[in-house]
Order: sequence, then structure tokens, then C-alpha cells
Amino acid sequence: MDFYRRMALVCERIPRGSVTTYGQIALLCQKPNHARQVGYGLREELAGNAVPAHRVVNAKGLLSGASYFETPDMQKRLLEEEGVLAVRTAEGWKVDLKEYGWHNSLETVQELAREFERLGI
Repeated sequence: MDFYRRMALVCERIPRGSVTTYGQIALLCQKPNHARQVGYGLREELAGNAVPAHRVVNAKGLLSGASYFETPDMQKRLLEEEGVLAVRTAEGWKVDLKEYGWHNSLETVQELAREFERLGI
């Protein structure tokens, strides 16, 4: 499906040491109401380690995909290896989106749109 190809391209651009949200990926894929579909797509992509899915958290900054990794703490460990600090909260492990969030530019959005068009997706 073209959405998943777009999603993979967006995820490949998430810089090391940064995180983004399911919703932000959906927005960059030009499908703003498809955050859940991003979660589903990442679960499928994890099997082949095709995208850096550990860099994707929920809108609150919570590490919400842990059950899809080999071990429950793998997402946290991978983020920490990149310098992203996850702290324990009552809701679960959380990263500070203000500090570690991927801040895209208009240029990033335009580059992605051109890439989608070039690939016909």
C-alpha cells in the first residue's frame, strides 16, 4: 500500500537521537487522521527492521510500542543508545518531546511531497 511506502520514507528521515509521534508521521504522509495506521504499519515493518520504529512514540511522548519489540525494554534501550533519555512515569516510560522531538521544517515537508510524487505514491 502506498501509505506504508510513504511511512517508511518518513521514518527513514527521523534523525538519530530524535523521536516523533504516530500522528506526526501520518501528517507528513499527507494522511493526518491515520496515526493508528502508522502504528499498525510500524508493527509490520519491525519484522524486517526496515525502519527505525524505536524513534516513534505516542502523542504524550510515551514509549507505546514496546510489545512489538523483541524484549519489553528494547525500545527504551535503543533510544538511550542514541542519547534519548526516557524517564519512568506513572503512565510508563516517557521522553520529553520538547527536548527530543523531531522538529521538521517546511523544507522537509516539501522534500517529502516531491519524493512521493516522484515515486508515484
